[in-house]
Amino acid sequence: MAEHNESAAYPVGLRLAGRRVVVLGGGQVAQRRLPALIAAGADVLLISPSATPSVEAMADAGEVRWERRRYADGDLDGAWYALISTNDPDANRAASAEAEARRVWAVRSDDAEAATAWTPATGRSEGVTVAVLTGRDPRRSAAVRDAIVEGLRDGSLTAPHFRTHPAAGHVALVGGGPGDPDLITVRGRRLLARADVVIADRLGPRDLLDELPPHVEVIDAAKIPYGRAMAQEAINNALIEHARAGKAVVRLKGGDPYVFGRGMEEAQALAEHGIPCTVVPGISSTISVPGAAGIPVTHRGVAHEFTVVSGHVAPGDPRSLVDWEAVARLRGTLVLLMSVENIGAIAETLVRHGRPAATPVAVVQEGTTAAQRRVDATLATVGERVRAEGIRPPAVIVVGDVVTVGTGTGR
Repeated sequence: MAEHNESAAYPVGLRLAGRRVVVLGGGQVAQRRLPALIAAGADVLLISPSATPSVEAMADAGEVRWERRRYADGDLDGAWYALISTNDPDANRAASAEAEARRVWAVRSDDAEAATAWTPATGRSEGVTVAVLTGRDPRRSAAVRDAIVEGLRDGSLTAPHFRTHPAAGHVALVGGGPGDPDLITVRGRRLLARADVVIADRLGPRDLLDELPPHVEVIDAAKIPYGRAMAQEAINNALIEHARAGKAVVRLKGGDPYVFGRGMEEAQALAEHGIPCTVVPGISSTISVPGAAGIPVTHRGVAHEFTVVSGHVAPGDPRSLVDWEAVARLRGTLVLLMSVENIGAIAETLVRHGRPAATPVAVVQEGTTAAQRRVDATLATVGERVRAEGIRPPAVIVVGDVVTVGTGTGR
């Protein structure tokens, strides 16, 4: 015969929808517990002479029935579950005895050892209910609960969805942030943890790919064969193909999908083929990389604006959509992306159209990563400095007086 353990508890999930639950006491305990009982669909009867404003509001809204009186013998008749939390020890003992006699599972807020049921520390994330019991240490229960729920929410605790029948595919366009894997959004990391296929850019947070389960297919977007087709068209086709196969697909991009990331082109292609798509914004390098290098893109009394420009097409090139003359007249901060190759021509153009040659410039290479480095110059010298220092993409270039007001420490 097994030895009886007084502290052991058998975990079970109560399905209380439409079933009578009696709550004795309308104080703080009831205020904490009632929302979950209401959410479970329980038929809640509250018995208490008074209640907190929040509990009273639940009664006024018709979520619970409230009888404004003290506990009386017989109140637990027909109940499936009872929460005993009055401030009268004698009433609590009497209600506990009635629950035992009527075989009603009962929680005691004032005496856990006298209860026939314990309330676990519970939390919910994406359709999962986590309930933790650690005997007589409720604070540890809460801490364990919080760790599990947070892990499910941010994707650090992998809990794959095992499909029991073929499901329609789905694509998530996820902004991975500037490079540091800790700077991806919680939602982005969660979707990564659920992915069957990840199509990743070179500038995405590569360290996150090592955390993926072995079954996940990781595809380097730069290596998708595309023959005579354009590379973007080939990526679009790969997203469509895997989604049509019923896969959960994540398109992992650096920064934000809609900041020079061609995210809209991919979203449009998916929409044309009737494939559902979720867009998850990412922390853009336009703000995060200067910040990581100790540079604020705006500062009181220095810059009331900042302008983001792609410099992948040089000034004077007929393909350029940038009005460089207008940009040069702006007094605020200028943030240049994809501009390493053309920075000499860009700086010369800005100076020619009126931006002072002595304007401070900072070039931040591989910002937010362990390889981050910062090179300072002016518009007059930045072209030569970039060549001399061997700066290579990815790099963010900041032009303006904010360069000199920051901490300059970065990483």
